[in-house]
Amino acid sequence: MDAKALSQAPGRLHSLPSWQITQIATHAGRVVSDALAGVDSRRYHFALLAALEEFGPLSQAELGRRCGIDRSYIVEAVNELEAAGQVVRATDPSDRRRNTITVTEDGVAQLRRIDTALAEAQDAVLAPLSAAERDRLTALLGRVLEHCADLRG
Repeated sequence: MDAKALSQAPGRLHSLPSWQITQIATHAGRVVSDALAGVDSRRYHFALLAALEEFGPLSQAELGRRCGIDRSYIVEAVNELEAAGQVVRATDPSDRRRNTITVTEDGVAQLRRIDTALAEAQDAVLAPLSAAERDRLTALLGRVLEHCADLRG
């Protein structure tokens, strides 16, 4: 929604936090996608590389669970990261039916580039807020997100 359309939206919409969140998420999603494209990456790439750096080597199934990514998309994303030299896939010696994914040095370097691009994207989206306001917003959104996750079970 552009600024003109936003100003013409009914007041009832403006007063709904859920509507505001949706509008912000749509804009932020575009900004983040553009930032990721600028470093030749996608959302799934970021999530997978971040999980592998934080948790170490994981099976494809566990990687999908940790990142909340359906397993049908995991294979494609891992294939892309593997082709770029950012991860390696190996058969798990304890279970030959399972693949274990490990981030490479190139993957860690790409994750640093992504981190920088995403920090710039966050700055662009949250420009009107002070650092303290950004921290408060992040904390509040985290609480709402946890609540929504609890509701889903």
